[in-house]
Amino acid sequence: MSTLLDDLQARGFVHDATPGLAERLARGPVTGYVGFDPTADSLHVGNLVPVMGLAWLQRSGGTPIVLVGGGTGMVGDPSGKRTERPVLTLEQIDHNVARIQRQLEQFLDFTTAGNAARLRNNADWLRPLRLMDFLRDVGKHFTLNYMLQKESVRSRMETGISYTEFSYMLVQAYDFWHLWRGEQCELQMGGSDQWGNITAGTELISRREGVQAHGLVFPLLTTAAGGKFGKSEAGNVWLDPDKTSPYQFYQFWLNTDDRDVERLLKFFTFLPLTEIQTVVAEQAADPGKRAGQRRLAEELTARVHGAATLRGVMQASQILFGRLDLSQAGTEVFEVLASEIPTTRVSRAELEGLGAVEALVRVGLAQSKGEARRGVEQRGFSVNGAPVTEGERKLGAGDLLAGSYVLLQKGRKAFALLIADH
Repeated sequence: MSTLLDDLQARGFVHDATPGLAERLARGPVTGYVGFDPTADSLHVGNLVPVMGLAWLQRSGGTPIVLVGGGTGMVGDPSGKRTERPVLTLEQIDHNVARIQRQLEQFLDFTTAGNAARLRNNADWLRPLRLMDFLRDVGKHFTLNYMLQKESVRSRMETGISYTEFSYMLVQAYDFWHLWRGEQCELQMGGSDQWGNITAGTELISRREGVQAHGLVFPLLTTAAGGKFGKSEAGNVWLDPDKTSPYQFYQFWLNTDDRDVERLLKFFTFLPLTEIQTVVAEQAADPGKRAGQRRLAEELTARVHGAATLRGVMQASQILFGRLDLSQAGTEVFEVLASEIPTTRVSRAELEGLGAVEALVRVGLAQSKGEARRGVEQRGFSVNGAPVTEGERKLGAGDLLAGSYVLLQKGRKAFALLIADH
């Protein structure tokens, strides 16, 4: 039987692991955890690497622990940061924790008997922790030289690092020890920038308990073009639909560079490797069809936002590219469109008899009625996909799609939506 390490290595997940992990996994499943600090009220797609690591742990028979950092968020992790993180209030931290918890529940099974995922918040044990007890029970096990050798500290020596952030690795090490003692957790996973923090935890468990614990870190993803993975022109691609709409989320994956498709399918889907090779071969045979990108976008959008939202997003995309009969579109499709294109609301009474020329001005597709009329003469505008051929064209109940919507269009790429309220 393959182990967690075998599955992750086959997909390119393993950047480094502590000695003896393969032998431990060969003896049976383990309990492992990943920590998420609540620096924002949403995870972004860059966080999906460790999330998928937890999901594979559960699929291999292990028990995943999601550790949300309501306590460590008060300190701030210096790993990979050139400057100190801003200090959040307890209210901000607690708000972010609650939002992140709900997102993580989409990826892991918290109900399966035997190895159900567990959700923990380190605020429960770190906020009540007494300083003198911490210094006695944790600090005495680490020398200054040991801590200065860690990359997260060494990289900040020239620009400066506060004592608060300097002590972060000890706080994270305490987390690992606490979970080992209370939940028999033997493995901590994270990004490769967490190696120093994770091995500090294995060191603390070894010194205090005389047993071996393990760490496993994943590569930090970059794109084939050399950019940081998970960024769009608008910034981070978030899992929260209020920060990154499902349509934009879908488009992010659809716009993946051909060179990144195979690797991202391995990282972010549960598709068997043989099926991924089939998709990649199809992609290579006809890159224009973007088979790999479409499969990636569909798998990730369905997992994060649900199958129903995916259907709406795909149909909305087809509408905007002129590939879908509008009469087939339901309310969920127009709800997606309403978040992506200019939208104007009118009453039912106001819509009845509203001139198309005036409607084009109201939704912003024309600056004036004169411009709208000239565009109509040139057949440059359409209503629900049909060209407007007469300047006196009126809208009415018969124009409503899905009972409430009228789609207006200028040229091939400019759209706007009228919504008729009851």
